[in-house]
Amino acid sequence: MAFDYKKEYKEFYMPKGKPAIVEVPKMNYLAVRGKGNPNDEDGEYKRSIGLLYGVAFTIKMSYKGSHKIEGYFEYVVPPLEGFWQQEGIRDAFDYNNKDAMRFISVIRLPDFVTKADFDWAVAEASRKKKQNFSAVEFWTYEEGVCVQCMHKGSYDDEPVTVELMHKFMAENGYELDITDKRLHHEIYLSDPRRCDASRLKTVVRHPIKKR
Repeated sequence: MAFDYKKEYKEFYMPKGKPAIVEVPKMNYLAVRGKGNPNDEDGEYKRSIGLLYGVAFTIKMSYKGSHKIEGYFEYVVPPLEGFWQQEGIRDAFDYNNKDAMRFISVIRLPDFVTKADFDWAVAEASRKKKQNFSAVEFWTYEEGVCVQCMHKGSYDDEPVTVELMHKFMAENGYELDITDKRLHHEIYLSDPRRCDASRLKTVVRHPIKKR
């Protein structure tokens, strides 16, 4: 059976519907940076998703080609994630001003994937798909101590969940630590193209520090 990160690391991908404190270790990601309204059909965000999955599946299917990745095992491509910020805003987003969004779209990489394997995958995806994948980065990020919660419903309704998270963090002696380097984080467990907005499941995570 293929290794599934959501099942093996439930503390990061399948939290309960109430806030909890979690410490997230260093991970490697495929990453694409951009800005603008994520709902724009021809916007940078939608393009970033295509670039990420193009490289992610090139790595996943590498065992069928000549490039052999040392330590490779069969796995399910982890879910799409996003780190978000708006200039000048720290503790909450203005969900009505999506044009001001800046993002880093990411997909987690298996630990066995090296920078050399990544470089090969970008070149191979570009060659096979006749598309430029050079915007995709090999990104290492250690998120550290965070408060997180499973949000169920529309992305625009996230402020309700965020308010619960912030109340929980304060009650447990923490304060928000969103900065230019520690960002609002979302993990998308549902495909909005195939799921009604009321049934979407999204992990929402905020960096925190001891008060």
